[in-house]
Amino acid sequence: MEENIIMNIKEKVLKDGYVIGNNILKVDSFINHQVDTKLIDELGEYFSKKFTGVTKILTIETSGIAFGVGVARYYNYVPLVFAKKSKSKIVDENNLYTTVVDSFTKGTSNVVSVDRRFLSENDKVLIVDDFMAEGNASIGLIDLCKQANAEVVGVAIVIEKGFQNGRKRLEELGIRVESAVIVDRFENGVPILR
Repeated sequence: MEENIIMNIKEKVLKDGYVIGNNILKVDSFINHQVDTKLIDELGEYFSKKFTGVTKILTIETSGIAFGVGVARYYNYVPLVFAKKSKSKIVDENNLYTTVVDSFTKGTSNVVSVDRRFLSENDKVLIVDDFMAEGNASIGLIDLCKQANAEVVGVAIVIEKGFQNGRKRLEELGIRVESAVIVDRFENGVPILR
C-alpha cells in the first residue's frame, strides 16, 4: 500500500507539476491551490505509519492545512493547529507564541503565531507541510513548540527538494524527517525524483 501511495504522488508530480526557473516546482493543481483530496487522504495514511504517539498536528497557513487535516484523520482525529501569518483584532498578542519564518518561494519574512492555549508541554507534535526547501517553515514551527515545551515527534513533508538544505538543518536539530517525494534536481524543466 505504501509503495502505491508513493507511486501515485510521484506520478502526480511528474504529470501535473512544472518547474519555474531552476529551483521552483509548481504543484498548485493538486497540492496548494487546488487540492487532490484522495491524494491528501493517502498521504495521511502513509505518514500515520511513520510516526507514533502524536497528540497534535502543527502546520503553517495556508497550504499545510489541507494536508494536516488528512494526517490528523489517521491519528484518531487529533487536533490540527496552524500557525497564523496574519494578525487579528480578536487575538490577545500577549497570549501567543511567535517566531519569524522566511519564505524561500516568496522571498519574504513573516511573523507567525500560535495561541498559547493550543500548544503545551503535554503535546507530542507532528509538524506537517506541503513543501520543504531550506526548512524555514519547519524550523519556525519547531521554535513555537520549544516555546511551549512541547515535544516534536518529527516532520512530515509531501515534497522535499533534496538538493537544498532543509533536511540537513532539521536533522542537525535532532529532528526526524519523512518525505513522501524527494526531488534530487531539475533537468531541462523536469523534476528528477529520488
